[in-house]
Amino acid sequence: MNTKILLAASLIAVFTIGLHVEGAVAFAQYMGNVGSEGQTGSYTLEEALEIQARRVQAAEANPAAGSGTPYIDANGVVGASVIAAAVFGGVAGAFFIRGRSGKYAAMGRG
Repeated sequence: MNTKILLAASLIAVFTIGLHVEGAVAFAQYMGNVGSEGQTGSYTLEEALEIQARRVQAAEANPAAGSGTPYIDANGVVGASVIAAAVFGGVAGAFFIRGRSGKYAAMGRG
């Protein structure tokens, strides 16, 4: 009985939240103030494309600079992965060591 009430309340909550979130719409990147004539303000699409073209040219002119993503740094991909592995591995190791002894350990195994 309580399980059915809990399930029904959960479904009602999920659908109610879904109805309220319906108004949140993702729009394209904001390009400036849009005027009555359709202009996009001071930062137009052409200016954005020109800036992106300059970024590509700068990256091609300096290949030694890389992509800008610090992979080996502690703030980068590999560094963050190593730190996360050390933290979660340490916690898992502690649980494993503690689980081999104690009140609920199987007899004859430690």
